[in-house]
Amino acid sequence: MSLSSPLFQSPRRVFSAAAALRVVLLFYGLYQDAHSPVKYTDIDYMVFTDAARFVSRGHSPYARDTYRYTPLLAWMLLPTAWRGLGPLLFSFGKVLFAVADLVAGWLLVRVLRSEYGMSEARALKYASLWLLNPMVATISTRGSSEGLLGVMVMALLWAITQRRIALAGVLLGLGVHFKIYPFIYGPSMLWWLDRSRTRTSNSLVEKITALVTPSRITLTLTALSTFSALNISMYMLYGLPFMQHTYLHHLTRIDHRHNFSPYNTLLYLSAARQQHGGIHFESLAFVPQLFLSAVAIPLVLARKNLPGTMLAQTFAFVAFNKVCTSQYFLWYLIFLPLYLPSSSFLKRPIKGISAALLWVLAQALWLHQAFRLEFLGITSFLPGLWLASLIFFAANVWILGVIVADVGGINNDSGPSSSSKKSATAAATATGGSGFSEQKLRVVAEYMKEVEEMQESS
Repeated sequence: MSLSSPLFQSPRRVFSAAAALRVVLLFYGLYQDAHSPVKYTDIDYMVFTDAARFVSRGHSPYARDTYRYTPLLAWMLLPTAWRGLGPLLFSFGKVLFAVADLVAGWLLVRVLRSEYGMSEARALKYASLWLLNPMVATISTRGSSEGLLGVMVMALLWAITQRRIALAGVLLGLGVHFKIYPFIYGPSMLWWLDRSRTRTSNSLVEKITALVTPSRITLTLTALSTFSALNISMYMLYGLPFMQHTYLHHLTRIDHRHNFSPYNTLLYLSAARQQHGGIHFESLAFVPQLFLSAVAIPLVLARKNLPGTMLAQTFAFVAFNKVCTSQYFLWYLIFLPLYLPSSSFLKRPIKGISAALLWVLAQALWLHQAFRLEFLGITSFLPGLWLASLIFFAANVWILGVIVADVGGINNDSGPSSSSKKSATAAATATGGSGFSEQKLRVVAEYMKEVEEMQESS
């Protein structure tokens, strides 16, 4: 769909279409839940709402078995425990998650315009990869809370790129409390901040001391303070069960069902042998995952392009995670509109189409094996499900390699917007003087429009 499409000429049209898509899915979900043995509502949503019901009665949310989340989520869903309006009130959480999708999309548009110098129409086009994505809309309207993480992560990216350091620290602390994985963005943001100082330093001592800057100190302290304050508050309210279920559980988590991870079969075997005191490899499975996502990728890429680095980090974190479900894909899909404009997947359409097909077909192969196991009762762990997991993992590793190569090939500090901003400044300077008169601004606008048209045609 081209930029000339009427849909992208107005934010109201794009967001109305995105909202309408989610409303249709919400009502369809009510129908399917009422008339089909296969429910539309995600099982996790039942866990969320059960926990909210316990909280409404003055109990701990962890009285609900398998609730592994911050109490904040149960508090947010308290209206689902109120009596009245039947299934409509029960769907409050789904509506909340769907609205979060839209807010995340709005933040995407802001980042695309401020950091990438895009026109409104072009920013809306790329943001529609999230806003009008049926997969994103389906997951949120089924009752998955990933949309809330999308808001937090996009708000975090916007705050750090706008140099609102304290706000970024608060959002980082909140995000890590809500879901552990956003902590991987901390090293990238610290490395990205004040990145020019170490480049101008000569000696090793100067380079080391240049790493300690007011911005980095502020980000670190505000993030740690927010994270600590939330955790201390929740611990005082709910005690050790809060720590066990929200954090410690994930170190030894075994979840072999609905799991795309290459660890899937090993987790299954580990669950069977756990009672015999075997080696609990699940406690060590996160080592290669964290090395890639929290150390190697930030060090290599963060100073080149922060949004692209965050995409690569998240993609690596999900691909190498010992538990990988469809909801986790949303963690990196939110960054896709920020990466694609300068990606080789768009510059070489055949490569992009091949990657998309490989990603989808590898999932389909795994789902076929999972269907045989879960619904037909055919034992397909070996070799079917295991091989399907390896194929999907290999596809993800190849895509990750392309992303890392693309981001690593950027030769400036702020991504696609940098060249546009420099070109615009040069165009304005060519009109004479350093002040931006109305005529100069018009020249800049025309030049930027030409640049966008050239990028679009390529």
